[in-house]
Amino acid sequence: MKRSTLLLWVGFAVSLLLLAALLRKIDGRQLLDALAELDWRYLLGAVGLTFVSYWLRAVRWRLLLLHERPIALGSLYSATIIGYMANNLFPARLGEIVRVWLLARREQLKVTSVFASLVIDRMLDGLALMVMLAVVLLTLQLPPGMERVAALLRAGGATTLVVYLGAVSFLLFLKLRPMQALKLLALLTQPFPQRFKERLIPLSGSFLEGLRLAPGRSTLLLIMVCTALIWIAATLPIHLVLLGFGIQLPLSASFFIMVLLVFAVMVPSAPGYIGTYHVACYTALSAFQLLDSQAVSIALVIHGVGFFPVIMAGFYHLWSDGLSLRSLRTQAAEQGAEP
Repeated sequence: MKRSTLLLWVGFAVSLLLLAALLRKIDGRQLLDALAELDWRYLLGAVGLTFVSYWLRAVRWRLLLLHERPIALGSLYSATIIGYMANNLFPARLGEIVRVWLLARREQLKVTSVFASLVIDRMLDGLALMVMLAVVLLTLQLPPGMERVAALLRAGGATTLVVYLGAVSFLLFLKLRPMQALKLLALLTQPFPQRFKERLIPLSGSFLEGLRLAPGRSTLLLIMVCTALIWIAATLPIHLVLLGFGIQLPLSASFFIMVLLVFAVMVPSAPGYIGTYHVACYTALSAFQLLDSQAVSIALVIHGVGFFPVIMAGFYHLWSDGLSLRSLRTQAAEQGAEP
């Protein structure tokens, strides 16, 4: 708990420093004038596509859990929306734990099986990120003076690739050599208390059991198609917001912004990725020589599109399930405390 509290305060400090540095670049009048240029019709489309991306995530989650049994799409969608709402309100991405707990509780599934499906879900997102980064680097010509941004992109891509390959290799080892993997886990946990080890090893075995997909190439193909559509639907709102401000940029520019935003949410920050998200978006927009007031305004709107509507929808689904925000956080904290 002390470590999580420390991380929370570090996240808040990072967010406040970045947001303060960003807002110092413009005054309030410039910001209001830039926001006044927005055509709100594009904003409605951006919000709609954001929810389409969450619905597609629910579809992919259903495919990942077909080996358990077919699950109602409405149940998966509700858990997804509440989970993303929790990510916007709680620290340390507790929304991921919320998604697991909600679905396991509602559908009477093993928590470890649901968690394993979410691990695969995130691995697919990692693959999509690397594809997007490759497309951006191959198709988008950044203007002169943006060599530092391009270098950061390449460095971030290389780091992501190493982490991704390492995670995939570890999961393959767990799946193909489970006994050796569990023995290695027991060896690595020698310094930890006996109570911790007694709970970790059985849970790891249950996790390995859930780390599988429904058989059939058609299911795998549908999962990959869903992954592509998820990220297209998640990126198009950025393009619509740009059009709403009257800015004509190629679609590859929106994918460039999305890649930087994904890197930004990996940095410790306050709940909702405040500060880190805005600075990453501003940095990406500055590559196209937009005015500071425009870039900050667009960053605020893009963040708002994925923040406020999801929170409102999450509260609706929470109310429909007869749950409160306090109970949600309590359960997430308890599940997160499990080894």
